[in-house]
Amino acid sequence: DVQLQASGGGVVQAGGSLRLSCAASGFTFDDYAIGWFRQAPGKEREGVGCIRSGIGGTFYRNSVKGRFTISRDNAKNTVHLQMNRLRPEDTAVYFCAATSVRIILSTWDLEYNYNYWGQGTQVTVSS
Repeated sequence: DVQLQASGGGVVQAGGSLRLSCAASGFTFDDYAIGWFRQAPGKEREGVGCIRSGIGGTFYRNSVKGRFTISRDNAKNTVHLQMNRLRPEDTAVYFCAATSVRIILSTWDLEYNYNYWGQGTQVTVSS
């Protein structure tokens, strides 16, 4: 069975850091791009960033550039989202998702491209 397990969420003060992880199983991890999405209360889900398959290349939404970093460890079938200088507006449930579609700048945040989704992990940033 395909599984994506996001973890690492929690409560942190503004300016702090969290590191989320997405552990994958049940598919050829190296061949898939992994995206991170988030959904705040009352808002639509939005793309946070994505790391391409293989050795990766990354894309980020503008509001997190310079603060968030996505990395992947293909040997461990895991992707990390390092979040620094967190802001209250980063509060949301964070999801990871996997896609076999070749990801480019104009498509990384299109949810319909993603084949598999994990459950979310809550991130709360207090002011």
